[in-house]
Amino acid sequence: MRLRVITALCAAAGSCVAAAQTYPDKAVTVVAPFSAGGSVDLVARALAQQMSERWKQPVVVSNRPGASGNIGAEQVVRAAPDGYTLLMATTAMSSSPALFAKLPFDPVRDLAPVSLVVTMTNVLVVHPSLPVRSVGALLALAKSQPGTLDSASAGVGSSNHLALVMFNTLSGGGIGHVPYKGAAPAVNDVMGGHVAMTFAPIAAIVTQVRSRRLRALAVTAARRSSIFPELPTIAESGVAGYDASGWNAVFAPRAVPRDIVGRVHATVRDSIVSVKMKDVLLNSGAEGVGSTPEELAQFLGSEIAKWRKVVAAAGIKLH
Repeated sequence: MRLRVITALCAAAGSCVAAAQTYPDKAVTVVAPFSAGGSVDLVARALAQQMSERWKQPVVVSNRPGASGNIGAEQVVRAAPDGYTLLMATTAMSSSPALFAKLPFDPVRDLAPVSLVVTMTNVLVVHPSLPVRSVGALLALAKSQPGTLDSASAGVGSSNHLALVMFNTLSGGGIGHVPYKGAAPAVNDVMGGHVAMTFAPIAAIVTQVRSRRLRALAVTAARRSSIFPELPTIAESGVAGYDASGWNAVFAPRAVPRDIVGRVHATVRDSIVSVKMKDVLLNSGAEGVGSTPEELAQFLGSEIAKWRKVVAAAGIKLH
């Protein structure tokens, strides 16, 4: 019996090595768990193009929005662990363990970290008709007219929803929340005047702000953005301790062979530093920040702990 087990293990190891040596020999799917047109989609497609050029195989982006990114993430968790289905995860994945009472997967247990791809700041933007030009003025309006201002987001638990939760928690703003299935439809409804404001990814609002269809008040990160250097941070604007940055990272199903994880990681790393990728990221306001799988695992753990505190303070719980 023992000899049979050893023989089986050796055969399995041999097949894994062989698979890694030929990987990829067919199309690879990158699941983007939010709708097309948003910042996650933009980064996923730019990365997919670079990976495809390096592998000489199609790398296809599949948008699977819904449930704060959990529908797309669960698809990857349940995919064959062969490296042909990958996840472009977002900040939302680190908040889901706190937000959802019954999450159908555990991001730490069920996903294999590959590499951090980008970090990005959101921008607090309002419809131009709103009579405010600063965070202070916005808060004054919200407090003088409680219940009248709402903020759009890419969905419950998305980075821009959590940006609002942190904003309300630290400022006492009391601004309402209107969730959408992605950043693009959220931004569109703010531009249309249906919702007063949103904490939007830079990629989703650069053109609209420059054409004055939206008014930008501040950025959510701890540092100012090179895209809008004139904009203060929300912390600089009087909301002490505020820092809500977004991120995207590549994960695979947990049981994917380590050699394949290594191959994907190396390709992601090379893609991030490519001139073409840098140009896309520069225009989107994202910063390429690759990592090792181990560093990503540590980062995810710290992000889960961070957002657990924010979610608990706000008393949010989804089912």
